[in-house]
This record gives sequence, structure tokens and C-alpha cells, in this order.
Amino acid sequence: MDDTTYRHTRLALHAAGELLIAGPQFRRFGTIRMRVVHGGFGGAQWPVSVIGADLVWPEGRTPLAGSYDKVAARAGFEAQAPEGVYAGITGTDPGDAIRVDPEAARLIADWFALGDSALRCAAPDVIPVLWPEHFDLSSTVHEVNYGVSPGDSAHPGPYAYVGPWTPRAGDFWNAPFGALRPREEVDTVASLLDFFAEGKARAAEG
Repeated sequence: MDDTTYRHTRLALHAAGELLIAGPQFRRFGTIRMRVVHGGFGGAQWPVSVIGADLVWPEGRTPLAGSYDKVAARAGFEAQAPEGVYAGITGTDPGDAIRVDPEAARLIADWFALGDSALRCAAPDVIPVLWPEHFDLSSTVHEVNYGVSPGDSAHPGPYAYVGPWTPRAGDFWNAPFGALRPREEVDTVASLLDFFAEGKARAAEG
């Protein structure tokens, strides 16, 4: 798979999370939080999920094909972003066409599942949240964010991160928001836990 295909799928799934899950969920339940589910991600309260390259809801399933508004209409609701909740929405219009490659979608779902397992092991009392603003999965403990991302404009590939609310100095902290490790360096639950544990210890040093 080439980088362009992965990027298009990542952006399409980010927009699907925003327009098909977070936005409608916020309108009905007042929360934008999403969660990892088997094979993809879904709403914390909105009973709609993206599984692979499909949209799934209690009464049915449909491919993420066509435009976001048409996919939503097939599921019986309106596609919309959670306007006014956070700055910098994806900028995707509900009428835009969806471009999702099934293999890339599987890679992203697998990364979120791996991250979810590691985060739950690292902090059993904290429920990881998939946030629609940056499309990253994270937990916060003592003012330090731990998480995984499928990529963004600064780092296009999947990565894990540790982000203290108060910036720290030192070689460990290699990103503007804290510390970043690409997926190939932390591609197991064990290696993710080691990274998060080191981040916790480094953050505690101040």
C-alpha cells in the first residue's frame, strides 16, 4: 500500500468519525467521545460504528461508499460535524465523496486496538477516549496524556505519544507536544507499555 492511499483513508475515517459519529452523537447526547470497538471505532453513546470500510448500526450495515450524507441517510440520520465544540474540524463537507481502502482501514483499526489494550493495561481505572478533533486515542493520568494516533499533518504515519500538560525538557521529549515514537518502534502491547512507563517516569522528574 502506498502512502497516498493510507493518507486518503486516514483522512476519510477521521471525517467519518466527525460527521457520522461525533457530530450526531453530540446533537443527541451532548458528548463527542468515541471508543474503540472490535474492528474499528464507534460512539461512546451513539450506537453507530465504523467497522473496516463499513458503517454499522443496530438495524444494518452499509459500505462507506458515496458521500457522507448519503451513507448517513441510508442509516437513517443526518451527517454533521459537532460545530462549536472544538476548533479546526476536518473541513470535510457531508456531500464530499468518501475514499476508504479496506486494507488501510484495517491497519488503522488494528493500531487503535493495540493502543486501547496498552492504555487499559497502563491505567486500568481510566477509559481510553478516541477524540474526533485529532482522531487520536488517549488516556490522561496526573496531567499527562498517553495515546496513539494513526498519523497527522506533522507525522503522517501511525505513532504513539506521551504529552505532559506542562512541557518537559530533555532528549526523551522529541516532539512539540512531548514524546513521539513511530509505530514500527512500539508495535506490541509490551513495547507500548514500556514507552508509556518511561514517559511517566520522565514526566515525574519534571
